[in-house]
Amino acid sequence: MLISPQFLPEYSYFMPREANSYIRILHASPDALAVDVYANNRLIARNLPYRGFTPYLKVPAGNYNIRVLPAGQISNPVLIRDIVVPDRSIYTIAAIGRLSEIDLLPVQDPLMPRAPGKARVRFVHLSPNAPAVDIVVPNGTVLFGDIQYMEISEYITVNTGRYTIYVKLTGTNQIVLYVPNIRLLPGKNYTVYAVGFAGGNPPLQVLIPLDGNSYIKL
Repeated sequence: MLISPQFLPEYSYFMPREANSYIRILHASPDALAVDVYANNRLIARNLPYRGFTPYLKVPAGNYNIRVLPAGQISNPVLIRDIVVPDRSIYTIAAIGRLSEIDLLPVQDPLMPRAPGKARVRFVHLSPNAPAVDIVVPNGTVLFGDIQYMEISEYITVNTGRYTIYVKLTGTNQIVLYVPNIRLLPGKNYTVYAVGFAGGNPPLQVLIPLDGNSYIKL
């Protein structure tokens, strides 16, 4: 399940006429509470909960100083990082890792032609204590193999419809997560984000948002 944060009027600060790139923020740090996120000292997400995504924000290409703070605070950020947003690009900027080691991982939505009648899907491993995993469908086909923490797979093209996947420890039949009833629509691109703690709390689970390269035109 995806959780939507408040949409902020401050987003309008990032929409000058020359803006032609897009970013969204994902809170994937499993032991961090809700956060506020600033880009170049402007608030772009308020009270963003764990597992929450912002909408895509239209921004100019360039350098951005990202600060992440506990929700409601204006000092003592838990994370300060600089990122570069290239021209005509789409990115999900994920806050990842345990709170004590929180960091940012940019995940690009590459521009690509539509796949008529098909869907595209990829896998991103964001569980900080889980080992490498394979993503397997019930007939035993491995969709993604040996995906390490922080690794971003390539997209694969698949038939549309409903899928069940098993997340298994790489090279074994040990299932660490069972995900039924994933619906993939034609002409759309999806990322399966694995978040949470393996064997801990919050538990391992997946988020499956529609990627911006499915509908954003640059």
